[in-house]
Amino acid sequence: ALLTPLSSFVCSSSQDWKAQLNIPAPDTRFRTEDVTATKGNEFEDYFLKRELLMGIYEKGFERPSPIQEESIPIALTGSDILARAKNGTGKTAAFCIPALEKIDPEKNAIQVVILVPTRELALQTSQVCKELGKYLNIEVMVSTGGTSLKDDIMRLYQPVHLLAGTPGRILDLTKKGICMLNECSMLIMDEADKLLAPEFQPSVEQLIRYLPASRQLLLFSATFPVTVKDFKQKYLPRPYVINLMDELTLKGITQYYAFVEERQKVHCLNTLFSKLQINQSIIFCNSVNRVELLAKKITELGYSCFYIHAKMLQDHRNRVFHDFRNGACRNLVCTDLFTRGIDIQAVNVVINFDFPKTAETYLHRMGNG
Repeated sequence: ALLTPLSSFVCSSSQDWKAQLNIPAPDTRFRTEDVTATKGNEFEDYFLKRELLMGIYEKGFERPSPIQEESIPIALTGSDILARAKNGTGKTAAFCIPALEKIDPEKNAIQVVILVPTRELALQTSQVCKELGKYLNIEVMVSTGGTSLKDDIMRLYQPVHLLAGTPGRILDLTKKGICMLNECSMLIMDEADKLLAPEFQPSVEQLIRYLPASRQLLLFSATFPVTVKDFKQKYLPRPYVINLMDELTLKGITQYYAFVEERQKVHCLNTLFSKLQINQSIIFCNSVNRVELLAKKITELGYSCFYIHAKMLQDHRNRVFHDFRNGACRNLVCTDLFTRGIDIQAVNVVINFDFPKTAETYLHRMGNG
């Protein structure tokens, strides 16, 4: 009998599994060089589990972006990483992919914790993990303040491999002895500059004490203030440093400014609405009060509008975020709560109704566009 060469069997078998995937239509939006300037690597080059590759391709990723090319192979070696990259460059997958690859689904223990500064970002990050890991049998949990502590405690009695959430809630569960981190080998901090602000840093540092000595730390941020540098010296003595941002820039975003007095702002906004081709817009104000007032004004002008801010009940915030993301409304007015890493593809206009207080805040706001 004639034997089929092994190489042709491997090749055809590798094509078979790809052919059966439900791959979405290619993303045809214009891409800037911080997404396109790659080394030409493929996801297969990293020897990832086939089940993970299946999730990656079904998520619509064709090949790694620059931040993914830099981060994935280094993270897989177990090295600490300090990475500077802006939103919209594939940053979330740059840490989710190696995290999912390193998790052993047979082991009933939390093996990866992803810390983020807001509930919305925790939900978004966990969703990315679930989509990428859909064939891996990995249990993902979200835990943030403002939601039922009892529900979180009940959930932790079930298997959890990857935990995404805010520092305060995860620390609370850990101190109670419910959330066990003794087998958590990887801690990821997304939006690290915000996580190391005074309201979060003590919780983050306490959490690190519960991790095993051999833990791996991955820090991702668009800006590196002094707090991040101090933290690095204390906890990441020799990290692999990735810097894909030479300065505070927003490639691919056309920026305009208008000199107007306070009383002319709403009229100016009305003009923008009538002149611009808006898919969806995010409009930033500097206070909760101004968010609600402006949303009311926009509605009175006849435009559909949602609003979101930190003083709203968590369930309400989740619903607004979900509905806006699904295109139920064209405009969203919000405070800086919403600047951190939120990726909504249909947003093509960002308006600073109130001037941001710092250059970093401006960068994070405009990064939503």
